Order: sequence, then structure tokens, then C-alpha cells
Amino acid sequence: MSLLVCPLSQVETARGLHRPSHLISLLSPTSPADLWPADHVGPHLKLAFHDIAAPAPDLVAPDAALVDQLLAFAATWDETRPMLVHCWAGVSRSTAAAFIVACQHAPGRSEHQIAHALRAAAPYATPNPLMVALADVALERDGAMSAAIASIGRGTDTFEGVLFEFSDLS
Repeated sequence: MSLLVCPLSQVETARGLHRPSHLISLLSPTSPADLWPADHVGPHLKLAFHDIAAPAPDLVAPDAALVDQLLAFAATWDETRPMLVHCWAGVSRSTAAAFIVACQHAPGRSEHQIAHALRAAAPYATPNPLMVALADVALERDGAMSAAIASIGRGTDTFEGVLFEFSDLS
């Protein structure tokens, strides 16, 4: 399994270097249409929500339906080529989605092992806890996914992440 994670600013570089089969774009509902990556050859999931850890007035929080879309999309990935996941900064929404997909695709691997592999790959990764909690319920992990993310804590401060590979988890 090879998951690639990056900020929006590095999507085109990642697509050119790695030719991912699947692309997941996680941006704000207020992001202009021309910011969303276009012309992906292959399946492309676009989800629009704010990077918030709890519902808040006037903001779109991730919800169970959104996580169900993510899981259904990820279930179509056969892992023969990489999947690319990005958000605005490549720190929170995209790392949460990559963790969720990794847990889905590596059911025999412990959530703590996956979370620590994520931390090793990206010291700044701070997965969105609401997304993880919702996936924890959807994947029937009984709180293990949320506990694993809590165990690695907040990542190092950064304005923007870099392209990284999150792999060899199965």
C-alpha cells in the first residue's frame, strides 16, 4: 500500500512523479473552483468541509456521511498504484484521511502501529480528530483509532507540510 499525502501546492508535482490511480481532495467549501485539481486520469473524490475538530456555527464540519463517502471511495482502490490525498496545508485533513484509509486497508495492523508510522513519515501530522472519531465508529474500531491518534499528540508546528509517502502498512 502506498498512500501519498501533500498540500494543495504540491499536488501537480506528486501527480507527475507518482502517477497515482486515485486522488482525494479535501478543501474548504469556500475554496474557488479553480483551486481544485482538475483533469485527474482516474477516480477523484472531492470533499468540501472546514478543518475543525467540533461542529461550529457557520462552518461545515466533517460528518458521518462525509466519512462514509471517503471509505466507499477508498474501498475501490486496489493498491496497484499509489493513492494521493491532499488538503490545503497537508497537515490535518489529509493526514486524517490517510490514517483512515490505512486503517481500512490494513485491518490486521494495530491502529497504534499505523499512527506511529504516520508520525514517523510526517512529524508535523496532526490528523483531524473529528474525522478520525467518525471513521472509528464507521470501521467499528471501538475507540482504538482515536486513542492511537491521541497517543501521538499534536505534530510539530509548520505552515505547510511536504509530499510524503505513507506505505508498507499491510
